[in-house]
Amino acid sequence: MESGKVPNDILNKIVLSKINMFRKDVILRPGIGEDCAAIDFGEYACVLSTDPITAAANDVGQLSVHISCNDIASCGVEPLGLMVTILCPVGTTEEKLENVMEQICLTASELNVEIIGGHTEVTPAVNRIVISTTCIGKALKDDIVSSTGARPGDSIVMTKSAGLEGTAIIANDFEHKLVGIINNDELNLAKSFIKSISVVKEGVLAGKFGATSMHDITEGGVLGAAWEVAEASGAGVILNKDIIPVETVTKTICKALDLDVLKLISSGCMFITCADGEGLVKLLESNNIKATVIGTIIANRNDRLLISKKNSTIEDIESPKADELYKVK
Repeated sequence: MESGKVPNDILNKIVLSKINMFRKDVILRPGIGEDCAAIDFGEYACVLSTDPITAAANDVGQLSVHISCNDIASCGVEPLGLMVTILCPVGTTEEKLENVMEQICLTASELNVEIIGGHTEVTPAVNRIVISTTCIGKALKDDIVSSTGARPGDSIVMTKSAGLEGTAIIANDFEHKLVGIINNDELNLAKSFIKSISVVKEGVLAGKFGATSMHDITEGGVLGAAWEVAEASGAGVILNKDIIPVETVTKTICKALDLDVLKLISSGCMFITCADGEGLVKLLESNNIKATVIGTIIANRNDRLLISKKNSTIEDIESPKADELYKVK
């Protein structure tokens, strides 16, 4: 298998099919496009999500906090606690570990999330620091949003711009590849996108607004998120390629490195479906969150299409493969 998330067909066949699902108090379970679990505690539910950071070398501390908190936010839930496992390669300096912990603690504090436990180890099993975080949230049971709720006729709202996290990782980890492609101001702008990868605020706002489904746009990019939400909801999807927002510096980097920006890891962007897309856009923008209606959910689950009227093209949106970021070496 290639680097990155295990392809969905293999995930279904080898992983998900082997999980026994029998507890009545588990109300949100593993599935394609579903990033969280939820456990029934009466009126309330405990919402959980776990994720590792493996594709980045720099800023792993803050990335590790955001990815799990973003998953919780995709349920419309505010994250409250974080458990952190840090695996360090042999030879890691105390200064390096301290830097990672400072990133983790600062980022968690900014999100009002407490570090509530974890594990720290030096091991020859890894060749660079690997962090896995588990985030916990609490919500009224009936208020939880899942990836399975998209309905035909729903608008699709996307926050911010495609490829934010991928752009930041490339600029921070592969700066040498961008020499002669972008200038210093553009490089600094690309690096700064690392500060925009939280979707906690928009997730909570959209949940209260009445989002039918949400999915933070991670590996596989915008197209991966669209396919996974459609698959989870048993629906189809039509995206308007012409209006999906992409920052100019991201376009420049992706063109130079031959990357498809719509398949590039995009933490910081939320994929949201709801009945009133324009109303949600107004709400988000009134809270200083850029948002765009980029498509529609349709009934025919066999139609998952990316349409460009400008280029007179119609493309099938396929199950996500390895993220474009893994092409950069």
